[in-house]
Amino acid sequence: MKTVKFKTTINCESCVKSIIPFLNELENVDLWKVNTKDPDNILEVELDDENEAAVIEAVQKAGFKIEKI
Repeated sequence: MKTVKFKTTINCESCVKSIIPFLNELENVDLWKVNTKDPDNILEVELDDENEAAVIEAVQKAGFKIEKI
């Protein structure tokens, strides 16, 4: 298992709710959480594999900006 952190524009609970279906459909994601109290709105993801691109694509598809930190 690999934990990866991303800086995002997911900045409120409503935003978090809107990405739930996108991240929950990813089979390589075991657990994820967003810290909306952090100025960088950190998304922390536990992956089964090395496919970070799937997370980035899912968050972008939901309409948010994301970059690995």
